[in-house]
Formats: sequence, C-alpha cells, structure tokens
Amino acid sequence: MNLTPNFKDYELIDSGEGEKLERFGRYTLRRPEPQAVWRKSLDEREWQRLADASFLRTDRSEERGEWRNKPQMRDRWNIRYDYKEMHLTMRLACTAFKHIGIFPEQAANWNFIYDTCRSKIESKGAKPKVLNLFAYTGGATLAAAAAGAEVTHVDSVKQVVTWSRENMESSKLDGIRWIVEDALKFVQREVRRGNRYDGIILDPPAYGRGANGEKWVLEQNIAEMLEACAELLAKDGFLVLNLYSMGLSSTIARTLVHQMFGTPAGEEFGELYFSDRAGKELPFGTYYRMKR
Repeated sequence: MNLTPNFKDYELIDSGEGEKLERFGRYTLRRPEPQAVWRKSLDEREWQRLADASFLRTDRSEERGEWRNKPQMRDRWNIRYDYKEMHLTMRLACTAFKHIGIFPEQAANWNFIYDTCRSKIESKGAKPKVLNLFAYTGGATLAAAAAGAEVTHVDSVKQVVTWSRENMESSKLDGIRWIVEDALKFVQREVRRGNRYDGIILDPPAYGRGANGEKWVLEQNIAEMLEACAELLAKDGFLVLNLYSMGLSSTIARTLVHQMFGTPAGEEFGELYFSDRAGKELPFGTYYRMKR
C-alpha cells in the first residue's frame, strides 16, 4: 500500500531530470533527487524564480555541497504538522548534506505511531514504551510522545539529538529519554538487560557512523539489527521500518521481518510518496509496519 500524508506545510511543486522543487512552509528549496528520472513540467526560468535556496553538489561523487540562497532566505525556520490532537513544530535548516531536518513523507508513519500508541493506552490504561532508533530530528519520537508514550530516542550524532530536543520544546512536549550512541550497540545492550518495548521504530541510513566511529552499512547490518529488535519487542508490540536504499524494496523488508519476528498479526508495506503539481508521483522511500 503506497501512502502520502496530508501535510499542509509541505508541497512537492515539480520534479524531474534528477531534481525536486519543494515548499517547506514559507520557503521553496531546490535539491538533487536521483529517482526523478522523468522530464520537468516547469521550465528552468520558473524553477529559478520559485527557488529561495538551491543545493549544489561540490563533488558529484559525494552528498556534500553548498546552498545558494536568495536574500529573503533565512538560515532557520519552523514548520508545523497537525494530526488529530498531535501538533508538532519542527525547526528546519539547510545543511551541508542537502538535508534540512525533516523527511516529510514520514508523516504517514507519524500518524500510524500516534494512533497505535493511543490505542494501546486506551486498551491497557498504561503508557507504552517506544524505542526510536536512528531517530534523526525526532518526528517519530514526537508523534509517540504526543500520544502519551514513554519514548527512548537514540541517535549517534549529538548535534542532531540537540536539534530533536529543540523540536520537543517547540512542540510543548517533554519526558523523552535521549541517548547519544551507536544504535546497534544500544539494542544489543538492552537485550542483555532483558528490557522490552511496546513499539520499535527504525529509520536506518544506507551508510553511517556510530558515536565512536562504528561503521554501519545497511545491507550488511540490518539483519543483525532486526534479530536483536525481535528480542526487544513485546508480544503485542508494533514495528515501523523505513528503508531509503534504492536497492532495497518493501518486499525485502517484509521478508527480513518475517524471518526475524515470525508471521505478524497485521502488516502494511509499500512506498511513501508525494505527487507534484503535474501529477508525477515521486517515491521517497519504502516502509514496512506490523503489529505482533
């Protein structure tokens, strides 16, 4: 099942020829997008007119680059996301790796996390324990916290965890447990301690480094990670897994989860995507969600 969220502060304006033109709140950004292999619908003059900031790679073989900003473009700005009683405010900024602090397609998962945690509270009368791994700036963390869950947020980059705390405060939430550590090491230690979680969220990068330089390669490490998470997840728990590597499909995610967790009571999997103004559907990543 392919999903696209209703996100008022985000719009995919156009896409094609290896780029995407997106509006985040008041500002429009131009960034590389390797999956946009079709032709653009708007001409170059319109892209230049609309873009408040454009990301240019300094090295075609790497993700690093620099932003070319128009005078009206601010270094930092906020956007909102609202769903039922969940009201999130997140700070955005243009970084040297083209990321800006949010993956808007993940809002579809935030809704699922919020609804699932609320359902657990209503049925059990107790706060579910949720673990968010590779948690970045914390959209999923905030969704679980807004629902009333006890959340542990794990990321190996201290500056990103600080950014997440700012988003928590801007969203008027609290009570989140912050961990700056390699995600796999943390999970393995939690298994040894005999801890359990009612929900686990994984958003692993294709490549990464832990807090102490530990190397992460998605294709090499994801099976080991899921095997450990299977021991941590409660018998009636839920799992959300995202994959951004172009070589890994949601069917691969499903096969991995079935091997490690067994056949779930319910599952959903597919692509997260947005359509631009011309109706071209651009996938942003694959997801797999299940309830034990």
